[in-house]
Amino acid sequence: MTVIAVFNQKGGVGKTTATANLAAAMARNGFDPLVIDLDPQAHLTAMSGLHPEARRTIYGFFQAQTPLSELVHRLPNGVNLIPSHMELARVDMLLTQNRRDLRRLKKAMAEEMLTDSGTPILIDCCPMLGVLSLSALIAADAVLVPVTAEYLAMNGAHQLDQTLSGLTSQGLYRPRRTFLNRYQRGHPTSEKVAAELTRRYGRDFCRTRVFESQSVLEGIGHNQDVFSYAPDSEGAEDFSYLLDELIETGFIKIAK
Repeated sequence: MTVIAVFNQKGGVGKTTATANLAAAMARNGFDPLVIDLDPQAHLTAMSGLHPEARRTIYGFFQAQTPLSELVHRLPNGVNLIPSHMELARVDMLLTQNRRDLRRLKKAMAEEMLTDSGTPILIDCCPMLGVLSLSALIAADAVLVPVTAEYLAMNGAHQLDQTLSGLTSQGLYRPRRTFLNRYQRGHPTSEKVAAELTRRYGRDFCRTRVFESQSVLEGIGHNQDVFSYAPDSEGAEDFSYLLDELIETGFIKIAK
């Protein structure tokens, strides 16, 4: 299965919401996904209704070498989550960007055979390019980039181009797919951003648009993914289509 880092160097692009709903779509299709909340803001953890102690989160892995498999929480929607905690912010200060520290997450995932289990893994990254985000990019097989239909988010995606180019120069090429989030059909800015992303990324830009959706926003307020909150909504349909496209194009590899 594929390990995907969900990342954009611009905050507020719906990265966490996209991670939660894409994982929920996977669970509904029987894929038993694992999600790692690697953002010290812990929004994905809070959205899931969890409030664990720091030692029972991904912080425990970095601070006390707690095995990843001991930190997994099974959610009611079938998603397996390794939660986050605000204490995780210390990791960027305590660890360095040397090769050993940056590969710690990838090494642990391999040693615990998480990457060979047939389970898709999503890593929700923080927007800052520090130890945590670099660790996720190194651990990942591919990078999924949500871009809201506004210019600053598009600039964040362009900054990520430079980051991924730097990894490629070190022999760490990571395929990337960009998709448009919170799209509004017919809105001038939405259409301009969509046209520019199509021009810039071509086949690496998803055909699927995730529309601005009240059901997605309301689901967050109820600590639910859109499939649990409004399974027949346009928001649920959009994330189902996005998952289908990522599988059909081979971006997400499905174990036979």
